[in-house]
Amino acid sequence: MEAPTRSVSAAVREHLRQLCLQEFPCGTGSWNKSRFLPRTWRTWRELIPREEEAVSPREETVEALLDLVRSPDSPWALLEGSSAEDRFLRELAIQNPLMLKDSFFYSYFKSLRVVDKQVSLVDKDLLKFTKLEELVLSANRIKEIDAVNLPPTLKVLELYGSEVASVECLCARPPPGLQHLGLGHNKLLGPLESLHVTADHWPNLVSLDLGFNNLTDLQSMIASLSTLQHLRLLVLQGNPLALVPYYRGLTIDSLSRLCVLDDITVSPSEKHLFRGLSHSADLLACEAQFVVTIGNVRGVPDTSVLDPEPGPQGPFITYSYYVTYHFVEDEEGEGSEYGGVLAEIVKPSPSLERLGEEFPEEVIEEAEDSLESGLTTQSQSGELEESLVSGGSAPLPRLIDSAEELAKLRPLIDPRLCPSPGTVLFSTVRKPWADAIPCNYEMQHTLKDLVPLKAFLLAGTTVTIVEEKILSWPEGPPPIDSSLSAKKGKGEKDKKYKKGRDGKGEKEAVKEQKGSKKKKELPKELLQDPPILRVLGSGMVVLEPLLVGEPLVSTVCNFGVIRTLESDRLTFLRDSKKNKKAKKVLETGKSKTKVPAASENKKSTVLMYEGDYQPEPLTVEVQIQLHQYRSAEEALRALAL
Repeated sequence: MEAPTRSVSAAVREHLRQLCLQEFPCGTGSWNKSRFLPRTWRTWRELIPREEEAVSPREETVEALLDLVRSPDSPWALLEGSSAEDRFLRELAIQNPLMLKDSFFYSYFKSLRVVDKQVSLVDKDLLKFTKLEELVLSANRIKEIDAVNLPPTLKVLELYGSEVASVECLCARPPPGLQHLGLGHNKLLGPLESLHVTADHWPNLVSLDLGFNNLTDLQSMIASLSTLQHLRLLVLQGNPLALVPYYRGLTIDSLSRLCVLDDITVSPSEKHLFRGLSHSADLLACEAQFVVTIGNVRGVPDTSVLDPEPGPQGPFITYSYYVTYHFVEDEEGEGSEYGGVLAEIVKPSPSLERLGEEFPEEVIEEAEDSLESGLTTQSQSGELEESLVSGGSAPLPRLIDSAEELAKLRPLIDPRLCPSPGTVLFSTVRKPWADAIPCNYEMQHTLKDLVPLKAFLLAGTTVTIVEEKILSWPEGPPPIDSSLSAKKGKGEKDKKYKKGRDGKGEKEAVKEQKGSKKKKELPKELLQDPPILRVLGSGMVVLEPLLVGEPLVSTVCNFGVIRTLESDRLTFLRDSKKNKKAKKVLETGKSKTKVPAASENKKSTVLMYEGDYQPEPLTVEVQIQLHQYRSAEEALRALAL
């Protein structure tokens, strides 16, 4: 059901009623009736209130009544933030209430501020305000304005935060002396809007605010604005056209009389840096360029220490970690390196990847039955694809082509690993565990479809840290020969005994024997289960500052502490053993260099765990930069490339 239509004049009358200009302590009544006693003969002098030398005990003096509306602690005081016109009317309603008639209001007001009053109609009653110079109708529901109903005396017209879809409605008969037009945060869209901001319609315009709309054609807009000879202040930020790298430079060079652009003063040095850029305006591409950089990931728990040692037949478990983020899909981009892929599936670790190029059918069959498998992401065509995007991105081999198999796996997908509509999911290269995992990721995004880009920047992007677990198995069980195994067992016993006789301990000999056996029996080809994904942390990165002129968004996403005392202690013990072994090798060899073992600090570390355990939170460094040219030379150099 549509909301009832409310006009500007109705909102003004409602506002005057709320000022209570005819109620105590304003207006006339028992509190001041002696000042307005009726006379038998009438002259113009009777309209002037009389100050009595002595007032009745039941009446109030003018000064006392004024104190009631001026004191901030008075219940009759105006609300904080009330306009100067409201305060004047309240005091006038005490000093001379007989003046407050409709004719007075229409001739008194030079400024009307009707903000957030659900107004949708600018009616003809506005023409009764014969001296109106400023009209502010922001934060209402106005879609169109009949310019015939605007007083010709207007110098300032503001319609911020409304629903105006085109400037054309104001061009029928615009106020000839208008100096400021504010249409920011509306729904202006399309290249034809530039036709309505010329000197033919606004010959005296000094200030124009079209910020935060959906204007995309910078060259056409500048061509129209160049006809406004008096234009000195301009706001275009927040529009998609302001995202192109040459936006500020081309605007400054084309509009030489401009003094302030997007609330930033245009300096002489800035004009010098961009001199001549307007001559190459037709050659500049209408596209925005972003660079996404992902740095170190910290605070990741080492899950591998909780897994048992693998046997000869597996499973061999590997862990890797990567970061994903969403970025808008450019439908107009030709030859996109993303290939229209809307998602990114996990690629197994190269160290355990099978030598064959195609996945065996057994893996796909296992994906159907495993509840922990197939955390894959879908594309719009209903097929699963992989897109590992890094410095040079390339699509990964498809794992599943069947729509039915995808439907089975779809309920298992973590929603944080799925891109939102109209976006692509990008991923860093998978890295093994470390205290600080270096992603070293940098990706440039070039986008031509600027309107969806603006919506994406307002919504922000989601950054997710993912743990990938892969179980690998030997391709087939090795044949077992009982006679050979018996001989082998006997030989091993003899070998163990011989080593013991040569001065080595039996325990050490057995250890060497196990190590050699493990190396011999490790199969060359492994079959991998579908990867098991676990989201370690996910959060939103706000990108709106890029719309308001900031060239860079740099943040450290903090997802809180997910490490535990148990896993950190096991990791510490494992690293201590490794360092101890390395120290023994160096001490028994030819080199006499001493390597400090981690066990030397073991005592203090254990005490820290027991007393003041403060694990590092899970964090990732993220930077998103909007490319902007700093001079005409830089823009032309990029054009030549």
